[in-house]
Parts: sequence; C-alpha cells; structure tokens
Amino acid sequence: MFYRNVLAAVCVLCVVSCQGDLSRGFGGHINWKSLDAGLQAAKTSGKPLMVLIHKSYCAACHELSPKFAASPEIAELAPKFEMVNISDDEEPQDPKYAPDGDYVPRILYFGPQGEPKSQVFNAKSPQVYRHYYYDVPSIVQAMKSALN
Repeated sequence: MFYRNVLAAVCVLCVVSCQGDLSRGFGGHINWKSLDAGLQAAKTSGKPLMVLIHKSYCAACHELSPKFAASPEIAELAPKFEMVNISDDEEPQDPKYAPDGDYVPRILYFGPQGEPKSQVFNAKSPQVYRHYYYDVPSIVQAMKSALN
C-alpha cells in the first residue's frame, strides 16, 4: 500500500510539473499564460498582451530564451502585461498572429480587447520581419512602447 501511494504521488507531481511550466525556458519567474487564458485575463485586468511565438526546433529561439529569462528589465516590465507563451502546435491560425509572416521567434503586442498594436515592432529588424526580436534591449523598448 505504501509503495502504491508513493507511486501515485510521483505520478501526480510529474503530470503537474509537465503541464505547469509555460515558461519553456523563457523565465519561470514570469507569470506565463496560454493564449486563451491571456486573452481572458487581459479583458479583466485591462493589461496589454505580450505574445511570444517560438518553436522547439528553432535555433534563434533557443539563443534568445536564456537572454530573455535573465533580463531584469523584462522581469520588471512583465507584470504590466498578460504574458503569453506559444510554442509549436499551439500557434493560432488567425492571420493577426502572423502579420508579416510565420517566422520565429516573434513577439506581438495586443490591447486588452485582443486588438493588435501594429505600431509596436522591432525597428532594428528588417522590414519583412518586423516582429523578430533577437536581443533584450529591443524587447524592452517594444514593451515600453506597448504600454504607451
């Protein structure tokens, strides 16, 4: 009986830990949400959304994630947003989530009602990849812009 209880507890912990980590390497200290949960929370909180879209096989995404996670500036700004982390098959098909293509990583900003903040983009990126972010300063600049 004891071993069955221990095994059950281990199984529960494994399931919870696998389902619960929406950070996917982009900062466990950030309150990440799924897209649906983020959209719902934004309507209630009045906060804008920051939507990070990446892929598990993407080298540029893997290069960005530790920089993103380690940034004190991003950590300071994150509570002012509903932070959404989308990976792999979770990517929505709605064109508003790929305004200039479906490259990754890309970061998009939306108002509390889910309306795109098209004026917020990475000015350092090429015109054809306006939502591609490769460094912390450009992300911080965009986050500040999205709050105005």
